[in-house]
Amino acid sequence: MKSLVLAEKPSVAREIARVLGCSKTNKSYIEGNQYIVTWALGHLVELKMPEHYDNKYKQWNLEDLPIIPDQMGLKVMKQTSHQFKAIEHLSKRNDVKEIIIATDAGREGELVARWILEKIRWKKPIQRLWISSVTDRAIRDGFKQLKPGKQFNDLYQSAVCRAEADWLIGLNVTRALTTKYQEPLSAGRVQTPTLSLVMEREKVIQKFVPKEYWTIKAAIGPLQAEWEQNGEKKIFSKETAEQIVHKTKGQAAAIVSVNRKEKMETQPLPYDLTELQRDANKRFGFSAKKTSNVLQKLYEQHKLVTYPRTDSRYLTKDMEGTMAERLHGIASAYKDEVKPALMNKGKVLAKRVFNNEKVTDHHAIIPTEERVHLSDLSADERKLYDIIVKRFLSLFYEPYKYETIHAVINVNKETFIARETAVIDMGFKKITGNTEEKSKNQLASLQHGKNFTVQSVEAENKLTEAPSRYTEADILQQMEKFDLGTPATRAEIIERLLATEVLERQNGRLHSTQKGKQLMDLVNDDLKSPELTAKWEKELEQIARGKADAKVFLKNIRQQTKQLVSEVKRSDKSYKAHNLTGSKCPECGSFLKERNTKDGKVLVCSSMECNFRKRKDPKLSNRRCPQCHKKMEMHNGKAGVYFQCRPCNVVEKATDKKKKVNKREERKLVQKYTQKDDSFGTSLGDLLKQALEKKD
Repeated sequence: MKSLVLAEKPSVAREIARVLGCSKTNKSYIEGNQYIVTWALGHLVELKMPEHYDNKYKQWNLEDLPIIPDQMGLKVMKQTSHQFKAIEHLSKRNDVKEIIIATDAGREGELVARWILEKIRWKKPIQRLWISSVTDRAIRDGFKQLKPGKQFNDLYQSAVCRAEADWLIGLNVTRALTTKYQEPLSAGRVQTPTLSLVMEREKVIQKFVPKEYWTIKAAIGPLQAEWEQNGEKKIFSKETAEQIVHKTKGQAAAIVSVNRKEKMETQPLPYDLTELQRDANKRFGFSAKKTSNVLQKLYEQHKLVTYPRTDSRYLTKDMEGTMAERLHGIASAYKDEVKPALMNKGKVLAKRVFNNEKVTDHHAIIPTEERVHLSDLSADERKLYDIIVKRFLSLFYEPYKYETIHAVINVNKETFIARETAVIDMGFKKITGNTEEKSKNQLASLQHGKNFTVQSVEAENKLTEAPSRYTEADILQQMEKFDLGTPATRAEIIERLLATEVLERQNGRLHSTQKGKQLMDLVNDDLKSPELTAKWEKELEQIARGKADAKVFLKNIRQQTKQLVSEVKRSDKSYKAHNLTGSKCPECGSFLKERNTKDGKVLVCSSMECNFRKRKDPKLSNRRCPQCHKKMEMHNGKAGVYFQCRPCNVVEKATDKKKKVNKREERKLVQKYTQKDDSFGTSLGDLLKQALEKKD
């Protein structure tokens, strides 16, 4: 008898099959003596759409809302139905005794597998592979310690509640707004309160009125000092500032007190996903989505980091014994940084990182024991891997220690403060390097009662500044604060807000659009509330831990859906399309709207019944202008396709060149030829050369 192993992706399935010794390859599975390894392609099963309950829902009508099925149904996704049928066929084999769920070890991974099992009516035993990395050792150890499937029933119920809540609220409110105002308006359980946070910041900025203020700096003997009173450095009266300057200029200065304090900054904890996304955005300008994509490759393809979609920054106590092996894995690339840690026998100095109670489904993101070859990584992968490794290595170093020196100076009854920081021990900042050493030691020998003369003093005129618009790092922090979404979904939420044109990126910051501002005026206040969504998220977490009732949660969501739709129906507010042009649709005569897409600006008909759409600007090709090196426009003329750069007036005819191999084809070729001929050169160039020769 054999065990059927269900992975989430083909790439992970291949790794599991290799480790388990399965070598008989089929189109939809890999088989061995004990195991049959198959895979999903992400979700193969999804919730039914309204039209699957009743054909009348194919047309969006306000009168039909809310759509609340008594029992939510499942359907097989058409585009991946072939893989579902393959799994269904395997499940009916007489030699299959059990299934081992090996999808991603998290809420969504559980949902992917359980919906498939529900749809194929699986009745045999279920086991669960629960691992935090996909290295060979992790897979082997995981299969030795399989967990009973029923242990994850509560996690599955939580995932179902999340999916149904998003369907009920998102679909109904979106249809209500769209049909009421005849404009594609999207709303949801998490995306709407997230948009609300950006809008609230926008309101603060718009209402902000700058105020003029002054600060006073003085050169007192060898010291640089600032005027201060009761902890306040700003003076909001020009006359007062001028009086202080006049009063202290050239006067005697006496040291009233010198306070020295030794301080310590403890080692930072390893990353969870949200903290890593925030840091990558601040340091490299990565979007949250880009960080997730790069991190997934480091985890799945290179096997260099542990499970990415975690919300914990702690490690379990049993992991302490694995630290030395992880250090050896990164030693070749971080020789100098790892050396002190290995000399100390891999002893972690930040003991607080080991805390079982603060580890949820997965521990923090740290390096695996896999040996790293930096040359195999792309530039972006190296950047992300580097900050993960250095955050991990900081656990093996001493805390950062420094001394603050704070001198209080009296000048004609006015108080000036001189400050310095002297580094005592760089500690973990030897590797992270994120500190400024300000050890000038001007204050080190100062004593109480010492006298100086004010060399110069001047007032500097400034204006108070409005708070900045949120970066993605900022909005991720706000989403985490209010429990909006999960680490795994936050990047997608931000991308959805950008795709629906209620937000836009400008110079790395999130700006509201006219569409977004109007949407916020139309949406129910409860749906805009981060507090309400946070309450829902906490309930989902409680359900996952078996401490809350899924039926009660869904009953409340259904009631909330009815209320939200009812308010839209009763509303007397109006919406005005912000992107209408003066041009009319050639098919129905309605005005055209201009939309920004990844492929440039397009014109779409404003009528909901009309599907007219055309590109406003010519399509940009990947051909670069030989003069300015910008992308050239692609046109289709009488003589065929040609490229044009308008600013440089350069025109080039398209030539029949050999078809360029895209990234997807590259991966297929690498897989194809490395499997067939292991003796052949392993570089991508060699593989492509071989492939092209065979094509010719």
